[in-house]
Amino acid sequence: MTKPNISLNDRHYPRVLSIAGSDSGGGAGIQADLKTFSALGCYGMTAITAITAQNTQGVRAIHGVPAEILKAQIEAVVEDIGVDAVKIGMLHSPEVVQVVAWAIRHYGLTRVVLDPVMVATSGDRLIAAETVQVLVKELFPLASVITPNLDEAELLLGHKIEGIEALEPAARELLALGAQTVLLKGGHLQGKQVVDVLLQPGQPALRMASSRIESRNVHGTGCTLSSAIAAHLALGLDLPQAVTQARAYILSAIAAGADVRTGHGHGPLNHGHAPLAMKILSATQ
Repeated sequence: MTKPNISLNDRHYPRVLSIAGSDSGGGAGIQADLKTFSALGCYGMTAITAITAQNTQGVRAIHGVPAEILKAQIEAVVEDIGVDAVKIGMLHSPEVVQVVAWAIRHYGLTRVVLDPVMVATSGDRLIAAETVQVLVKELFPLASVITPNLDEAELLLGHKIEGIEALEPAARELLALGAQTVLLKGGHLQGKQVVDVLLQPGQPALRMASSRIESRNVHGTGCTLSSAIAAHLALGLDLPQAVTQARAYILSAIAAGADVRTGHGHGPLNHGHAPLAMKILSATQ
C-alpha cells in the first residue's frame, strides 16, 4: 500500500476527493462538488468517472471513462496529495464500481460519503441496471454513509415510499442491504416541510425537518449535499454534525439562488453565497 509521505511538521488543507461524473452545465457532478469543497474551506480533487453532455434541461449524452483511467486518477491523487474524505457520485458500470471499492480498501480510505446517483433532476436515468447490484454489494459496506433520495431508495428497495412516516422504515431496509449509515432524503415528498432521516445502527433515528424553499433551481442538490457532508467530515466533525452542517449549507445555497435565472430548466444552487477561507490542518488532524 502506497501512502503519501507527510512529516509530523506538515500542515495541509482539508483534502476531499470527488469520484463522480462531470456535468458540462456546471450545476451538478464534480463541478458542484468542487464549488462546495471550496465554499466550505476545503481543497477539492477529482477522479472523473464519466463525461456527460447536459444542461439545466437534461442529459444529452454520457461517455464513460475507462476503469483503468479512473484507477490511475485515484492513484495519482492519493499517493501524492492524500485524502481526508471521499465523496462518491455517478458510477456508470460494474467495472467502475469495482475500481472504487478496490481503492477504498487498498488505501484504507475513510470518511466515505456515497451518493448513489441513479436519476438526474430532469428524470434522466444515469446508471445501468446491472450496476445497481454491484454498487450495493461492493460499496455499501465500505461507505461511512449513503445518501439516497426518494427515487433512488425506491429503486434500491423495489417499492414505493409514501409519506414521511415511511422514511424511517425505508432507512432500516437500506441498512439491511449492508449500509453502515443511511441519510434518506425526503425532499421529493409533497408538503410544506422537507424531512430527512439519518439512521445509524443501534441508535434512534435523527429526523431533520425544514420549511420547503420554493425554487426551480434545484439541479445538483444531491451532489452538493453529499459533498458538503464529506467536506465537514474532512474538517473533523462527526457524522451527525457533518450532516446537520451540510444540510444548513444547502438550504442557504438554495435560498440564495432561488430567484436567479440560469438556463431554461432546473438551474443550480448558489454554492458561493458565503464562501469560507481555506482551512489549514496540522498533520495530526
